[in-house]
Amino acid sequence: MPDIITQHGELFLGSRLKRLAERMQADVSRISAEAGLPIQPSQYPLLATLDRAGAMTVSALAETLGLSQPAITRTLANLVTLGLVDSARAPGDQRQKHVSLTPVGTAALARARIEVWPRVEAAVIDLLAGLSGPLLDQIGAIETRLAAKPLHATPGLRIHEFADDLARDFHDINAEWIEAMFRLEDTDREVLRDPRGRIVDTGGTILFVEAAGLGIVGTCALQKTGERAFELTKMGVRESARGRKAGEFLLAATIARAEAMGVEKLYLLTSHRCAAAIHLYEKLGFKHDAEIMRDYGARYARCDVAMRYVPE
Repeated sequence: MPDIITQHGELFLGSRLKRLAERMQADVSRISAEAGLPIQPSQYPLLATLDRAGAMTVSALAETLGLSQPAITRTLANLVTLGLVDSARAPGDQRQKHVSLTPVGTAALARARIEVWPRVEAAVIDLLAGLSGPLLDQIGAIETRLAAKPLHATPGLRIHEFADDLARDFHDINAEWIEAMFRLEDTDREVLRDPRGRIVDTGGTILFVEAAGLGIVGTCALQKTGERAFELTKMGVRESARGRKAGEFLLAATIARAEAMGVEKLYLLTSHRCAAAIHLYEKLGFKHDAEIMRDYGARYARCDVAMRYVPE
């Protein structure tokens, strides 16, 4: 039978978009399941809204998300059952219920930001790359690409936390790229020799990205430099993993970790010679910042570019 929805593109556009959304959400559900999270794709926007705004009424959630109150109520019922959201009568107004994330919900969303969202975002960026022309043609191209390569089929990338047995990878990955382009400075050597003592034990964190079949291929650190100020530093990806978007995946996960930690000032220091890296930083929300250069730029002799993360 011919695909009647595709044949009558303008007439059945809503149905076609719904079908496409269901296909994409099925892929995201699989990615969530692989991460051990029970969260469905349609539940993420609600959880993220509560995480950002705090306790809200059902009507406020519906207005913020542009969804009907019955739809919000159904989603909340599932999240309450999962223990991710709590619902209670508002003080002073027993007619209204306030909903908020439970500690379990906050922890689950933090994991999703690191293990699920970067993988989905990287897959969708790849899915949409190079699209142009009329909307229906673009939808058709997306459908064709999804059929050939579902979102969950994007080359497997996983985030790992710092462990002492990964300290050698942290050293070698960073020494590789620094020595290829510059020279190791004293501040580099201090951190690479003792990542736990210099970064982790002082309130920072180090993440690693593993690529299927290649092992650990990249690393990135958040080094505490003030009360709520952190430098995104020592980010590198091995040459063997180039082309897998491991760097973008890792950077997105590191930014998500910084947000989960409540970082208020997230910045980085680099060199104009790292043009590809600078383009990636700009793509994910970093802006060139003269104040960061003034306050922190002297840390590295090679530094002539300073950037600060500016969330949307």
